[in-house]
Parts: sequence; structure tokens; C-alpha cells
Amino acid sequence: MVDYKSKFVLAPMVRIGELPTRLVALRHGADLVWGPEIIDKKILTCERVVNTKLNTIDFLSTRGSTKIPGVTNLVFRTAPKLEENKLIFQMGTSDAELAVKAANIVVKDVSGIDINAGCPKHFSIHSGMGAALLSTPDLLCNILTSLVEQVGKPNNKPISVKIRLLPNKEDTLALVKRLVGTGISNLTLHCRTRTMRNRESPIRDYVSEILEICRENKVSFIINGGITSYKEYRDLQKQFGDDVSCMVAEAAEINPTVFSETPLTWPKLTKEYVTFCKEFQNFKANTKYCITRMIPNPGNSNPIYALINRAKTDEDIERIILDNMDEQGNVIESGQEQIKKETEKETKKEFLENQVVAETRK
Repeated sequence: MVDYKSKFVLAPMVRIGELPTRLVALRHGADLVWGPEIIDKKILTCERVVNTKLNTIDFLSTRGSTKIPGVTNLVFRTAPKLEENKLIFQMGTSDAELAVKAANIVVKDVSGIDINAGCPKHFSIHSGMGAALLSTPDLLCNILTSLVEQVGKPNNKPISVKIRLLPNKEDTLALVKRLVGTGISNLTLHCRTRTMRNRESPIRDYVSEILEICRENKVSFIINGGITSYKEYRDLQKQFGDDVSCMVAEAAEINPTVFSETPLTWPKLTKEYVTFCKEFQNFKANTKYCITRMIPNPGNSNPIYALINRAKTDEDIERIILDNMDEQGNVIESGQEQIKKETEKETKKEFLENQVVAETRK
């Protein structure tokens, strides 16, 4: 069974936390990786497929688009050989029965099941999921107990939960005491309240008291919120104890090699990331989204960012990053001509569109 103690881990992030990002993080020191939150009802539409071409396990929606089979209907993909004993599946749920059914579909292919009770965004809290569960502790505890008894114990897999702080200390400590009594193996705390935004400093004033409750109940504890580097992870261990783990979100969104003491520069990172995307046939829209988070673009001055933004196909992205960019992030000579062609193409397109608009206004 996975041990969550003394770990530096990748946070669950929708869109960001797909297979290529997880593999980059693991290669550069992440001890555990969380997949993106997936709703219980979505998993219940899936069939498990062994992908012998990619050496992955794919969960394909029977109700999803089959425009590109195995891509447009792909809900979740894991590479067992590369993620063994490292992958935590995060689920969005507000129903114990559905949670158990969904968890049993994926549990044999992941290392643990985590319940999202911390995300305040609409896609998580609708129908009472995510941070909305903080307001329904009886329901949350019922979900966790059901998962522990009906999924975790039969499969020897840990069940965990990720929460946020409640508005006051007393209510937070009371909730934590209830949660650790459900049989969970790990508690992750995002050290902000539901209404706080990531630009606001995390609140760690009484983390030590929460940690003590966890230790008394033999539940491991992960701190999340505002952690940006390996050094900060070690500093927090010095402050709270060597058994404490830390979870990184935003910093890993920009650079998933942040788990290393010496993270990669963005050009080297994007080359490695695109190589994984190519190997595991990542969906183009997701690849493009993640890369544009990794490439710095102050004042829209980065030509590589501009090229990626205009890329239409997987091949375009691969050519730009792997062939037309050097390891310092500069466009190499062959790529300069491509920029010229792309600029001329965009200018022509804009001109034609303006002509059409002018004609319609006559």
C-alpha cells in the first residue's frame, strides 16, 4: 500500500494533470502524482481498455465522441509501468453509492483513491461536490467510510481526502477529527478557505494542531497551498516534522520539473513534455494548453509562444518545439522561415476576413 509520508507530490489539476505532465513530474522527483479530478458519473460511462500500442490502460466513455476513437472519448489514461505505486486517482462525488461504483472501476489500475472536498470552482461544487462537501460533513464522512470499507480494504488500496480550511479554527479542527475517524489513510489540506484565491497567502497558523490530530489517528498529512520549490518542501518539513508531505499545484503547472532541486529551463522542459505527448498520443488541445502555460511570454514577445498558439496539428507542435527551437528557446534558422510563412498566412487570412465583413456591410 502507498505510503504518503515524507513525500513531495503533484496536485490534482484539471487539464494539466494528464499523463504527459505526470510522467515529467515523476521523472524529475515527484514521489506521487494525482490525476485530474474526474466525476463519478463520468467514470461510470467508461469501459476499461488495454492499449497494447501505447502500453497504457485507457478508460473510454461509451457516450463520448468517437470522432477520433481513443482520443475524443478518452476519459483517463495511465501508463502502469511508469506510474506503478505512484498514481492517485481523484474523484468528484456527492453520493456514496456512486463513489463506490466508480472507484471500483479504476481501483485496480491506480495506487489510491482521493476525494475532492477542496476545490471551490463551479465544475467541482455543482451538485454538492468539491468544497461544497465541507458544508455537509455527514455526507462527506459517509462517502469516505463507504470507500474505505467497500473499495479500500477489499483491494488493499488507501482512501484519502483533500480539503480546505473552514472559516474558523474550531470548526476546522472539529471536521478534521471526524475525517480521520473514517478510516482514511491520508488528509491533504489546502491552507486557504473556500473563498480565498491563490494570490492570497496560505494560512498555516494552526497546521501543527491539525497535524497532531492526524498523527494521533495514524493518518498521514500533506500540506498544499503556496509551495513552489523543493527548498520550500524541505523548509516545511523542518518546521512541522520529517513525516509531513507537501503538494505543489500552480508552480508545477508552469514547470512540472519543480520537484527537482534543479528544475529544467522552459525550452528543455517543453521538449521533454512534447516527447511524452507524442509517445502517448496526447490530445492536441490539451498539449497546446499545457505548453502555453510553460512558455514565458512577457508582452507577447516570445516567437515560440506565437508559433504554438497558431499550431493546428500535433505535427505542427512537435516541429516547432523539437525541430525549430534550440535549447535556449530561440527559433533556429529553419524556423525563421516558418514564422515568416505563418505571419504571411495570418495576414492574408485577416485581410480576406475583413473583405468579407466589408462586403456584408454594403
